[in-house]
Amino acid sequence: MVYKSIHTSSAVTKPIKDDDSYVDYFYDDPGALPGTLDLEPDAPPPEIVLIDYCETGATRVQLANPREAAAYLDTESVSWVDMLGLGNKETWRQMGEVFNLHVMAQEDVVNVPQRPKVVDYEEHLLIIAWMVMIKPNSDNFHKEQVSFILGKHYLLTVQEEPDYDCFDPVRVRIRKGQGTIRKHKADYLAYTLLDSIIDGFFPVLEVYGERIEELEDEVVVRPTRKTLEKIYKIRRELLTLRRAIWPQRDAINVLIRDSSDLISPEVRIYLRDCYDHTVQVMDMVETYRELSSGLMDVYLSSVGNKMNEIMKLLTVISSIFIPLTFVAGVYGMNFNTEKSPLNMPELNWYFGYPLCWGLMLAIASTLVYFFWRRGWFENFSTLKDD
Repeated sequence: MVYKSIHTSSAVTKPIKDDDSYVDYFYDDPGALPGTLDLEPDAPPPEIVLIDYCETGATRVQLANPREAAAYLDTESVSWVDMLGLGNKETWRQMGEVFNLHVMAQEDVVNVPQRPKVVDYEEHLLIIAWMVMIKPNSDNFHKEQVSFILGKHYLLTVQEEPDYDCFDPVRVRIRKGQGTIRKHKADYLAYTLLDSIIDGFFPVLEVYGERIEELEDEVVVRPTRKTLEKIYKIRRELLTLRRAIWPQRDAINVLIRDSSDLISPEVRIYLRDCYDHTVQVMDMVETYRELSSGLMDVYLSSVGNKMNEIMKLLTVISSIFIPLTFVAGVYGMNFNTEKSPLNMPELNWYFGYPLCWGLMLAIASTLVYFFWRRGWFENFSTLKDD
């Protein structure tokens, strides 16, 4: 086995965009010509890596421009051209010449994000997919569009961002000759990469499952305004995952059912397993969305219960002090005891003041005992967690 690494240039990659859009797809400007590429005029060229392999060996080449890939496309070996970054218009002009790409295919690849789909252009097959990965040292996930252009002996992949992908295990298998990947054609490589993308959803969903469990405890024990913001954020992010995996399932189903000559019957069997994984991901996403929606109801119930406990405590305190206020109010009236013996004779008692305090303490103690016997103090312990 031979695996060589040849560097012919050092390309500058585009920085990652901080895109917080969860629901938007790309749309053309009104009146735009078909095949218009939405690229920055000063966009740097992408990094292009070609891995050419057969059953006996593999070669890795870093290309200076797309024209250098032409020599590998007409051979019987499989050529995987991995384009990291969208590049500029000059790069895509050369791409169109080398790979004979339809202008509409170039538009779908460059103008991101597109809805996951499959388009058959006879000589090549366009597959649009979404890839998600957990960002390092973060609970958030990175999302990007990955485009596949499948030919008879080649596979062109275009990644929106160069710094994240889940294809390293596939690269290792090709380099070391592990499994059967080097015994198959380009359609099997496309399946393997699609399967890696679908499997990449599971670690993301595992993180969201843990976050939802933590939110459940927080919602019940100590719900705050911040909790509501966390629930809203996780619902938006799950909506993004749903909008990524739902059309992806339909795209894989198209690959299974359509009779394209570029997909062999053997690979269609493998794609069925990939389809099953997308259905499993969809079930998990829907389950987590229902749980997050339920967390909103639990939050409102918890806040309502907390308010009821506070009102209950205030009611008990008020109920104790109302009769005490009445007693204090009665003996705070300004009656002249010299005018009549009926004008508050208690004011002239030697022990009148201590007797008044004793009466109020007796009333308060009686009410506290009555409320305790009725069980009104049992739920006040939950307020200690605030």
